[in-house]
Amino acid sequence: MENYTYNSLTLQLEGLKVSEDSVLPVFLILLFSYVYIMLMNIGITVIIFMEKSLNQPMYFLFCNLPVSDIILMTNTVPHVLLDLLLPPSKRLISYSGCVVQAFITQFLSSTSHTVLMIMAFDRYVAICNPLRYSSIMTNRMVIKLTLYAWGVPFVWVVVLVSLSIWLNRCRTMIMNPFCDNASLFKLSCDDVSINNIYGLTFTVILLGSSIGIIVLTYAKITVVCLTRKSKSLNSKALITCSTHLLVYLILMGGGIIAIALHRFPQYPYERKISSLMYLLVPASLNPIIYGVQSKEIRLFIQKSFCSKESF
Repeated sequence: MENYTYNSLTLQLEGLKVSEDSVLPVFLILLFSYVYIMLMNIGITVIIFMEKSLNQPMYFLFCNLPVSDIILMTNTVPHVLLDLLLPPSKRLISYSGCVVQAFITQFLSSTSHTVLMIMAFDRYVAICNPLRYSSIMTNRMVIKLTLYAWGVPFVWVVVLVSLSIWLNRCRTMIMNPFCDNASLFKLSCDDVSINNIYGLTFTVILLGSSIGIIVLTYAKITVVCLTRKSKSLNSKALITCSTHLLVYLILMGGGIIAIALHRFPQYPYERKISSLMYLLVPASLNPIIYGVQSKEIRLFIQKSFCSKESF
């Protein structure tokens, strides 16, 4: 039997298929989105560390999201932008570069879920145990939660991507605008049952635990609000929890659509668009959602503009 395995060290990215007339508009839209996301996420991170009133556990935990988005965007969008300007035959990437890009994409996408989980715990302590908040959410606890949010998905994704690396490759075309783990193991003609089982298990545990923690914390917060019947407490809970829930639903919805479309090869265009939207939409909306919600951030921005106008 003929052996088609050749493990090429150079791969080709299919990229976005757009007409010649659409290349420039699509390029400009993506470029604007990338610059906007970088400015907004870097800006809100700098504001949180500069403004003393924002040096609180809630904001330090939130900083994990913009930092993650900054790295994730830098890992994927510039390559997608460059490929738009190249003919399909020139859209190349080394296999090692593809592995690195796939790892970072999978790792940081998973980290977003664990960050929202530790933020839910922070909101639970703040609303349900306000008198003990400062003693529970110490700097040491914030560091532990942050290490958990980054460490757990790191270990899971190392195993996930390692399983794909061990496969023999008989294809060279990445059917996506950028490399991810699903695109990696689709290069193989070997049996990928173990990859599918582990990937499914990882997805179920990640999404199941995040949904479970969100539901549990919100249920307890709701019980506390109904029991105490405090208008100020209910108002605080509504503002902070609605913000957190909105960010979570955007992330969850985009993730489910992107994962589902990988299972339907007959929708390649929709899969590519959903993969990009899964990266771009949460990263662009998170700073706005938390910036609008946070009175301290709004006041800092207003104060900065007022000081500039005085000059």
